[in-house]
Amino acid sequence: MITTRRPASRRRLRRLPLHAAAALTVTVCLFPVYWMVSTAFRPSRDIQSYEPGLIPREWTLDHFRTAVQADGFALFWRNSVLVTLSAVLLALVVALAAAYAVARLRWRGRRQFMLAVFIAQMAPWESLVIPVYIISRDTNMLDRLPTLTLVYFMITLPFTVVVLRGFIAGIPPELEEAAQVDGCTRVGAFRRIAFPLLAPGLMATSLFGFITAWNEFTYANFLIIKQQDSRTLPVWLSSFQTTFGTDWGATMAASTLFALPALIVFLALQRHVTSGLTAGGVKG
Repeated sequence: MITTRRPASRRRLRRLPLHAAAALTVTVCLFPVYWMVSTAFRPSRDIQSYEPGLIPREWTLDHFRTAVQADGFALFWRNSVLVTLSAVLLALVVALAAAYAVARLRWRGRRQFMLAVFIAQMAPWESLVIPVYIISRDTNMLDRLPTLTLVYFMITLPFTVVVLRGFIAGIPPELEEAAQVDGCTRVGAFRRIAFPLLAPGLMATSLFGFITAWNEFTYANFLIIKQQDSRTLPVWLSSFQTTFGTDWGATMAASTLFALPALIVFLALQRHVTSGLTAGGVKG
């Protein structure tokens, strides 16, 4: 008994620094989020106090009422939801077709196409701001939500193609061939056999695309200039002020409401994220 307990205790001691490092990392990453949420519930006098506590002494919902009732909040929330969901759905449809063509079909230039996709994925988004702005200006597409939707679609498409291509390549093609022998067409075999198995990959790419488009600020700030009603929530949040200046409580409340949809989507899809990213990264 003694000889079996010592190795277990030694393993626990060896893992202790790793657990401590993990706890420290989680604390450092989550503390700003906790401070944002706790500030949203603090009364204004506690926010402006020289000695704020980690836990609010009193709780209030006044800042959330101020944020929700602020001019333009509902409109910009709708714009963000519309642009984000449209970009994600468009990227999924196009990427699914492209990934299937790369993973299942044999055609000249297939490897060059994937190389171009990888290069597009590695390119920093900020380097494309000026070209995208010039193209939008010359085509009279500034200050329009469809333009922002296409930009977000362009940003999320390469990652979606890479992940879905790896996931489709991991599905045995014999399953679809058996369905075709039974009378299904190629499209029917993919829809009935392969598509249901792609759920983890679709969830992972949807989560990435949603968070990317939902939080994006630079393009929304540069492409929506004159039409203020076409702004998205991040741009509105950056200029959110009251008559008396910056209301930090209302700003933190608006930031909390802004982060809530991404958190809900992550919690709903997090079961599929790890398996989807792993399969898309190592298969095929």
